This record gives sequence, structure tokens and C-alpha cells, in this order.
Amino acid sequence: MATNTQANIGFEKQIWDAACVLWGHIPAADYRKVIIGLIFLRYISDAFERRYQELVKEGDGFEDDPDAYLMDNIFFVPEEARWSTISSAAHTPEIGKVIDTAMRSIEAENKTLKGVLPTIYANPDLDKQVLGDVVDIFTNVDMGDAEQSKDLLGRTYEYCIAQFASFEGKDGGEFYTPASVVKTLVEILKPFSNCRVYDPCCGSGGMFVQSAKFIQAHSGNRGTISVYGQEANPDTWKMAKINMAIRGIDANFGPHQADTFTSDLHPQLKADFILANPPFNYHPWNQEKLLEDVRWKYGIPPAGNANYAWIQHMIHHLAPNGKIGLVLANGALSTQSSGEGDIRKRIIEADLIEGIVALPTQLFYSVTIPVTLWFISKNKKQKGKTVFIDARKMGYMVDRKHRDFAEEDIAKIANTFASFQEGTLEDEKGFCAVADLATIKNQDYILTPGRYVGIEEQQDDGEPFEEKMARLTSELSDMFAKSHELEEEIRRKLGVIGYEV
Repeated sequence: MATNTQANIGFEKQIWDAACVLWGHIPAADYRKVIIGLIFLRYISDAFERRYQELVKEGDGFEDDPDAYLMDNIFFVPEEARWSTISSAAHTPEIGKVIDTAMRSIEAENKTLKGVLPTIYANPDLDKQVLGDVVDIFTNVDMGDAEQSKDLLGRTYEYCIAQFASFEGKDGGEFYTPASVVKTLVEILKPFSNCRVYDPCCGSGGMFVQSAKFIQAHSGNRGTISVYGQEANPDTWKMAKINMAIRGIDANFGPHQADTFTSDLHPQLKADFILANPPFNYHPWNQEKLLEDVRWKYGIPPAGNANYAWIQHMIHHLAPNGKIGLVLANGALSTQSSGEGDIRKRIIEADLIEGIVALPTQLFYSVTIPVTLWFISKNKKQKGKTVFIDARKMGYMVDRKHRDFAEEDIAKIANTFASFQEGTLEDEKGFCAVADLATIKNQDYILTPGRYVGIEEQQDDGEPFEEKMARLTSELSDMFAKSHELEEEIRRKLGVIGYEV
């Protein structure tokens, strides 16, 4: 296979396609873990090897001192876990045991990874010849310098996560938010260096990756971001830990997976930015155990839907100038059931809702229902005003089932939001509008963007109304006649074979 890592187009797909030799040779439930584990092992070993050679050249004898690596945010890799050891055993019957031993030894030397890495490679159901072929694939990756390898394997990890989400459908959507949706959130929120970023349902950690990328792209150091996350699913929690390790992002995900509502692992945190894609319409969520919880400042969320529990949990964790960007199912915009309308009213009257962006359908792997981006700010630039953006017609179809945003779509939405914050935005019929609190009140505190942006004006085609109606009714009459002909033809053919309709 090609090993030119300088190319930004296609390399990730080459890795994925090559790794797909495992299809049919491994239990489906383990496939994701096998590939993700190998990506991590290849990266961590390569980063260690570069630092090892630097220490050898320095000649002070620190090359076997774990502290000499940890001080540079590099995991210490014992000899039995180094890629050279693994690759040399690729085509032996013991390759599975060798990899499992490598994983355990890395965990033993690096306590932050305890219980995180997959140890399933010795599984007798995993074809060891095929596993050796996949090890060869990763051996042949030309890693280049440190930053390139970090970005390369990071991109590969992100690409593979997206592919898993696509193949796994609904289950995959639980750990993956499409990159274009995350980019839209980040481009609007604009996180800065030395900020605290939090995701209370972090999945595989995509929100943090894009935040770090944004900071680095705007002349900041992605290592200065302080990351806090929580995840209830143990496998997904491990995926997020691995993702951060590959990216070199120091993250606090707590000592274990845990439910955010019943076991908040960051109770004292006040974050500058909160980005989240909580489970849509999640229930049950143990409301009965949390009726007196301090987080429900605007009202107790109903037991049958956690949307307003997520919103209030995030508001509770905001710093005085903090901002939230989250994804919610559209029902949260207008529901009046079980007190949700009253909670929404109180949040709006507290002047916390800065913007609402309606997204097109088919962006997510897990659901096809329409969803919305909410932007909530403790200290809005435009007091008493909210911007509504209807982006339902934006994006393009990637395939028959999935839509995505192009970079220009993301830029248009972000620039529209920025213009609103600067006070220069002009309403555009069918796309964007700014509403004050009185206007929202007149709409019964419903936040559906269509109520505010209206319908875009249709371009006049120049055809007089009377002529157009005459033409359209004539065309419709012809269609009716054709349908009757087809109906009779179907009846005749069914009659020939003995069926009457």
C-alpha cells in the first residue's frame, strides 16, 4: 500500500480499507476495539521511540527513566510493548498474546490508562494470520516527525471512528457526532487558549479535538486547553481516553465512566465553554432521585425526557462569561408538556439564549429526526436579543442516507452568528432573523427558527398568474388521464392471470 503520509487526501481511507481485511475474521463486537487499539499502540510506541533516541543522544542515562517521558507528556513504553517487538512477532501464532501483553504493560507503567486499553487480541476467534497482516499495515506507516505523526494517527482515528459510526448505525451514533456539526459549534463559540472546555456526555471526545484544532489554527497552543469530560458507557469512555492520548491532550474524564446526572464527576467545575451532543430525548434518567438537586434552577425536568435536565446541568457548570453549544432534538424548541415550557420560559427570560440554528435532516448516523443547535451564554453581547438561523436547506448528500456540511456552509453560519454579535446582522427572509424578548414572548416562548425567519421570497419567473394556472391545471388534467389509463392496464393484466380488482 502507499505510505506517502504527506498527502492529506485519502491516507485515512487507505488505512481503513487495508484494515478491513479483518472483516469476516473477527467478531463484529470486537472489530472497533482491535483497530482503535492498534492505532493507539502504533502512535504511543512511535512517540516513545523518538524521545528515547533524544535521551540516548543526550547521554545522561535517563532513557529508561519513566519521568523523563512523562515530563514531556509522552507515555513510557516498556520494551515488551514497543512496536518493534510487536512487528517482529506479527506472523507468529503468539501475536495476539504479544499485543495483549503490550497493552497490560503500558497500563502498568501509565496509571492514567489503567483499565482503558483493549486486551482481546489473544481471542481464539480472531484469525492470527489476518491480525499479523493488519500489524504489517501499521508497521509500514511512515510516521515522519512528532507533530505529523500525532496529526496523522489522530486523523486516522477520527476517520475510523466515523466509519464505525456509519457501519454501526444507531449504536454508532451514541459515540460519534459528525465532524461538521462539531466544527459548526466550535466556529461559533471560538474557544481560546487557557480555557476550560467541558462535555458532560463526551462520547469519543470529538468536541475536544475540534476545540484544540481551533485554538491551534488561531495561533494558540492546543496543549493549553483544559479538558473535562464525562461518559456513562465504559467502552466509549475508553475510546475518548485513547483519542486524547493520541492527540496529546491532557484530559480529566474522571477515574471511571459514570452517569452525569446521578454521579457528577466535576461538581465544582465552572467551564468557559461547554460543547455537547446529549442523547436525544433520553429517559429514564433517575429524576425521582434528584428532585431536590441544586442544578434545577429553572424547574424540575420531567422524568420522561432529559432535554431540560441536560440544559440546566450545563448552565449550572458555566463560568460567569461561559458559553454553551449543544445539539438537541427539535421537540425541545416548542414542547409545553410536563413543565418543559415553563422551564424554557424562565431560561429565555433570564436572557441566556443567544442563538438557535435549525439543522437539516440526515446529518447524524443514529437518527434521521431534525435537530437544532442551541447557543447559551451567561454574558451575551446583544442583551435581550436572540438570533435564529434556518440552515435546513444547507449541506450536500454524501450518499443516499447521509448529509454533510461543506466548509462554506459552516463559514456562512458562523459569520452570520458573528455579525449578530457585532450588531451588524440584517434579517434575511427564510435564513436568519434577530428577535427581542418581547417578540419571543409573543410566540409563547417557542424557539422554532421558522417562526422568526419566515419563508424566503420566491423569485418571480415573469409568467402571469392566469397563464400559469391555466398551464398547471392542463398539465394536471393530463396526469389524471394518464393515471386512469395505467389503472385500467393494471386491471386488465391482473384479469388475464385470474385476479379481479
